[in-house]
Amino acid sequence: MRLITLLTLILTFLHPCVSGARETEASQALHRLFDAAWETYLEENPTFASSIGEKMHNRRWQDLSPAALRRRHEQNKETLEQLAAIPRDKLPAQDRLNYDLFQWVYSNRVRRHEFGAYLIPLNQRSGVQTAHELVEQLTFDNPQDFEDWIARLKSIDTRLKQTTGLMRQGIAQGWVGPRVIMERIPDQLDAQSVATAEESPFYAPFKEMPAHFDEDEKMRLRREAAAAIDDVVIPSFRRFQEFFVQDYIPASRDTVGIWDVPGGREYYQHRVEYFTTTDMSADEIHELGLAEVKRIRGEMLKIIDGLGFEGSFADFLQFLRTDKQFYFEDPEDLLTAYLAASKRIDPELVKLFGRLPRTPYGVRPIPSISAPDTTTAYYSPPATDGSRAGYYYVNLYKPEVRPKYEIEVLTVHEAMPGHHLQIALAREMGEMPEFRRFSGFTAFVEGWALYSESLGEELGLYKDPYSKFGQLTYEMWRAVRLVVDTGIHHQRWSRQQAIEFFKTNAAKTEHDIINEIDRYIAWPGQALAYKIGELRIKELRRKSEQALGEKFDVKAFHDTVLGAGAIPLDVLERNVLAWIKQQ
Repeated sequence: MRLITLLTLILTFLHPCVSGARETEASQALHRLFDAAWETYLEENPTFASSIGEKMHNRRWQDLSPAALRRRHEQNKETLEQLAAIPRDKLPAQDRLNYDLFQWVYSNRVRRHEFGAYLIPLNQRSGVQTAHELVEQLTFDNPQDFEDWIARLKSIDTRLKQTTGLMRQGIAQGWVGPRVIMERIPDQLDAQSVATAEESPFYAPFKEMPAHFDEDEKMRLRREAAAAIDDVVIPSFRRFQEFFVQDYIPASRDTVGIWDVPGGREYYQHRVEYFTTTDMSADEIHELGLAEVKRIRGEMLKIIDGLGFEGSFADFLQFLRTDKQFYFEDPEDLLTAYLAASKRIDPELVKLFGRLPRTPYGVRPIPSISAPDTTTAYYSPPATDGSRAGYYYVNLYKPEVRPKYEIEVLTVHEAMPGHHLQIALAREMGEMPEFRRFSGFTAFVEGWALYSESLGEELGLYKDPYSKFGQLTYEMWRAVRLVVDTGIHHQRWSRQQAIEFFKTNAAKTEHDIINEIDRYIAWPGQALAYKIGELRIKELRRKSEQALGEKFDVKAFHDTVLGAGAIPLDVLERNVLAWIKQQ
């Protein structure tokens, strides 16, 4: 009896150990897959690797040959098969989440490839014609950094030929960009067809080289760079420009919605689900947008009444667009205002956040070549090795169309506590798999940044009624996106119809509105993520405040929302509800 009792006790204690060993084995297999897939991803995406500070692929551009595209597609499918072989039910809870998110990422890569979206490899905001902007994300500290860049210059002809091949295939299969978007690109290509190497934007790193280089080293590197630009870069871009103007633009489509490509309606619904991480339909999102536009206009009218403005809503918008008191004339004055707003915000963050990123950020002008065709601002994340800070890029092109009343809300969105706080924090979470530290679940990332705009008053901002109107203008802008993006790509709106709806409802200048509408045309579905994500985060905060009452701690709430990095909205909701229960 004693022996039986002893054996029973031994088996009782062994059972969880055996179970734990199996969980460990499954988890180890899962993380081996994560590591292998990440290394493959960096190898297949060398410019992304460079942008995050991983230098092992610094001499290469991404291979866009048909063989490489097929290889990547097969690799992604094989990765999903390897994932399916790992028993999910044997994983601990955290790894089950990692499993699900990894599966989501790779399933979407496979699905997007099958639609053929890679056949439109450029638009007015990105593509081979803006490849020189990669230097903004690189460090040039030693001769090897410069030699790597020269190697990339020497191989750009291959990248341009591969891009041409994809676009010719797109013409044959009906996957071509809208003409109104493609007609923006020749001016960008003109900037690459310069008379001398020193005028090329690809030569920028060689103009100011590190002081510790000796003069002979500098001269050698500059000579090699100039030869690569004169012999390869400039002639290659001229050949590409000839193809683009003579062949591609005439073959591009007159329509602007993605519905007008083979499988376009299905592709758009796929993009809707991808960018929002929900199963909402385009029609549901369109109706939600109309409701939000109506609600926000009511808030705007209260401010207009409080200012005692005499005139209609349209008159007030026109006043904001045209009165010189709201604009700078000098780009440097505009840059100074952005810098000042950033520094005013930073000390206030401790009121709302328990955890802040260690990595700093800076403010930079958007490069002049792309500035006329891009948005008001954007954010560039830091390098993983600490060699480069995050940067808030601001558009100084035509300061006379960039309102002062937008500066505070834009800075909150792009820098702190918006993109920089969230993305830098995620990248500092060394305990998470790499694919999660760098994941870009757009509804979360952009939803957080838009939610951050609503924190301005808690941070001591928007004290001026025009600045508060600017914040509402930005919220209205994202509500308008729900309407016009679905309108263009699902309901077959014209470009002008979308522009007029935007102008009727938001105080942004016409220059910005046109750039924004063209962005939605070129990037179907992405613009939906902001409002969908923001509304979910606001809803979760309301639930938390109602459930916890006086126990609600805004710092703990924000740390909970940000604590798992970027995640789909349903996962975020589970995390917050679990936190409420724990409190």
